[in-house]
Amino acid sequence: MSREREVVEACPTELFIGGKWVAAGKTFAVEDPATGTTLCDVADASPADGKAALDAAVAVQAEWAATPPRERGEILRRTYELMTEQADDLALLMTLEMGKPVAESKGEIAYAADFFRWFAEEAVRIDGGYQIAPNGASRFLVMRQPVGPCLLITPWNFPAAMGARKIGPAVAAGCTMVIKPASQTPLSMLKLAELMTEAGLPAGVLNVVTTQDAGGVMEPLIRDGRARKLSFTGSTQVGRKLLEQASGQVLRTSMELGGNAPLLVFEDADLDKAVGGAMLAKMRNGGEACTAANRIYVQSSVMEPFAAKLTERMAALKVGRGTEAGVDVGPLIDGKQRDKVADLVADAIARGARTLTGGAVAAGNGYFYQPTVLADVPETARLQKEEIFGPVAPLTAFETEDDAVRMANDTEFGLVSYVFTKDLGRALRVSERLEAGMIGLNQGIVSNPAAPFGGVKQSGLGREGGTVGIDEYLEVKYVAVNVD
Repeated sequence: MSREREVVEACPTELFIGGKWVAAGKTFAVEDPATGTTLCDVADASPADGKAALDAAVAVQAEWAATPPRERGEILRRTYELMTEQADDLALLMTLEMGKPVAESKGEIAYAADFFRWFAEEAVRIDGGYQIAPNGASRFLVMRQPVGPCLLITPWNFPAAMGARKIGPAVAAGCTMVIKPASQTPLSMLKLAELMTEAGLPAGVLNVVTTQDAGGVMEPLIRDGRARKLSFTGSTQVGRKLLEQASGQVLRTSMELGGNAPLLVFEDADLDKAVGGAMLAKMRNGGEACTAANRIYVQSSVMEPFAAKLTERMAALKVGRGTEAGVDVGPLIDGKQRDKVADLVADAIARGARTLTGGAVAAGNGYFYQPTVLADVPETARLQKEEIFGPVAPLTAFETEDDAVRMANDTEFGLVSYVFTKDLGRALRVSERLEAGMIGLNQGIVSNPAAPFGGVKQSGLGREGGTVGIDEYLEVKYVAVNVD
């Protein structure tokens, strides 16, 4: 039996409800995007299964909230250790279901595990306050308590990390959960649930429902009234629908939605560092990331050398199955996404863009697209407004700082922006003017468990990670004390 088959067969494929693995009435296939073949079949939850999962979370909420913070933190710490010990197998499993190269998958496992380590430390730092009333007649006690049962919905592009940065603070705060991973990549979350059980997480605290009917299963739970928190990572379009559904029960919400990240390269930038940063910002996860550099704006005086260096780096990337040695870029998640990327490139070319490298679907099985650099991309091109979610770097020239900021902000999104310049004054001016929740200044990666991740405008609400990440799972209660 190959190692790949061993890893897949060792992964649970049933629903995880109330601490037990439960079969569903039907199943659906999980596909390897590099080959188009089926890896395995997993349980396809019904609305009744979803309700059972919420029942389980509600049943143990009070007991879990009363668990000492140190105990909750130790469970998270043990989960971190288990993930670290089993990183090779977890990475292989992720690569098989999502497609990214194993080296990138190992990086995501380390990143995901760090959320558990970070929030293990935050669990014991949940604080409150004591204050004398201004008139001296009473005292104010301020306490922070778990918000209650949470509904968590995660995307396919980072199947371990996106769950970890929701589960970590929820566990630390004392909240129970129902989580629905994306149907394209459910295996990483099912395996994580198994590891957390091994780490000592009590039955019912984490419940996992895998399903192809996301709306049919999750909408009744959102409208149920017993869940008190909804956290979603995914598209802005879906996020808007979920916010509408959540409004009926006035649920606490945190939304990490779409992005359209600009990357600005000024004429005084170190071009080698700017190209390296652009490669990280554009090609992490093969471009299938909300933080990916979607629009690359380069000052016209340095466009030619920047474009040449970037094209050389992109053209040298090896495309292939993520399990193969030396592969830099894996497949896109499915045929629909590959076709979308191809359509966006075709639209840009039709509007006047030039192809410097790539620009076509890669030959062979699986959902591959060539690493692509486009020059002279007009502002009217669709890929200037829509997330590409693929290995395509569109280049557009600008003349002045004001032009760069205007073009960067000309979007409904505001997740992250990247700026490359040696001028400190310019760096601060531009960072202040950019409409984004995060700025990568002379670097192409902003994600870190110790930092607050999130956007503005149509890119979402709330923050995940950092010292504020746990706040999304805590309510503030004020007690007025009569001291007469």
